[in-house]
Amino acid sequence: MEVLALIPARGGSKSLPRKNIRPLAGHPLVAYSVAAGRQARLVNRVIVSTDDEEIAQVARTYKAETPFMRPAEFAQDNTTDFPVFAHALGWLAEQEGYRPDVVVQLRPTSPIRPPDLVDRAVQLLLDHPEADSVRGVVPSGQNPHKMWRIGADGRMIPLLQVPGIAEAYNAPRQALPPTYWQTGHIDAIRVNTIYEQHSLSGKVILPLILDPRYMIDIDTVNDMRRAEWLLASGEFPFVRPGPGPRSLPKDVVLVVFDFDGVMTDNRVWVDEQGHESVAAYRSDSLGIKALRKVGLQTLVLSTETNPVVAARCRKLEIECVQSVESKGEALRHLLAERQIDPHQVVFLGNDTNDIPCFPLVGCAVVVADAQPAALSQADLVLKNRGGHGAVRELCDLILSEHQM
Repeated sequence: MEVLALIPARGGSKSLPRKNIRPLAGHPLVAYSVAAGRQARLVNRVIVSTDDEEIAQVARTYKAETPFMRPAEFAQDNTTDFPVFAHALGWLAEQEGYRPDVVVQLRPTSPIRPPDLVDRAVQLLLDHPEADSVRGVVPSGQNPHKMWRIGADGRMIPLLQVPGIAEAYNAPRQALPPTYWQTGHIDAIRVNTIYEQHSLSGKVILPLILDPRYMIDIDTVNDMRRAEWLLASGEFPFVRPGPGPRSLPKDVVLVVFDFDGVMTDNRVWVDEQGHESVAAYRSDSLGIKALRKVGLQTLVLSTETNPVVAARCRKLEIECVQSVESKGEALRHLLAERQIDPHQVVFLGNDTNDIPCFPLVGCAVVVADAQPAALSQADLVLKNRGGHGAVRELCDLILSEHQM
């Protein structure tokens, strides 16, 4: 059984320009669909259909095939899926003599997929010869039996009727038939359905019911932010285009903390003379002392020049390196100078200027209210916000690992 995963990714996007190659948690959006196809056991080829050379290059970087460029007439705002798939299958048949039995559609705009999703969809189709296709669905958030139309006379008309229930719109939810919303995560289609019925679904469509937590359809910047948050939450498994997050090392030698937004809540009070003061979390000191008690080194690394940083560090009895221009360069030099294995270092930050430090250490951690770019690239997101117990939380986590 020959199975082709086809990913439609055109270059034009009005709502979110260059959407298909916008970074999501450190990888282009299209890379998530490529990864889902490549890791599937039942998929033989992964091809990206695009009219855009930059998207094609990104796809090849993540090891998808781009044997053709999609013609412009099949890459318009109002282009439906069918001509895109018909073109791809026609080109492959004419130029390569290749005709798959099943084609799987993986839309880039639904990037968060369970690891076994593609194989489950294909297997479900193969197990049911009578089926034309399989489509991913989730339980609908709103029951359409309680929806209405408004007639030309201004009167309300029930959208749907339910046999045996006179007024479905007044019935309790439990009495109504369950309904489902189709998602863009996956469609598995017999190629004969496309050729013979001129359809990407056919007449016999089987559902593959997904956990609603995976439901995301990216069309706006806010959708991207929500996807970043879902990926950072770590609450459920999903297909990643690259290595997964690293765990806290069991043999930590050094813990490096940013200051503003980590040891403080990122706010500052300024008096009429320009003197600044910040708010800190008192229990951080006990956590840092506990780290030192078991022999771990601690350090604050900050770009801030204000003396409040040094004053707080003296209170905590923690080493302070401040007024650095580049945290990444400063950290790299410090680790080399002290001959510390980077894999035994943990870094806690909150903002974009902390990101260069992330690949230099064994585990990159951010506070709960970190900036989205930092959240997306961190290995671990804490439950507490900066200046509200995040430092103490990390200390306790490291100590629990240290004692195991």
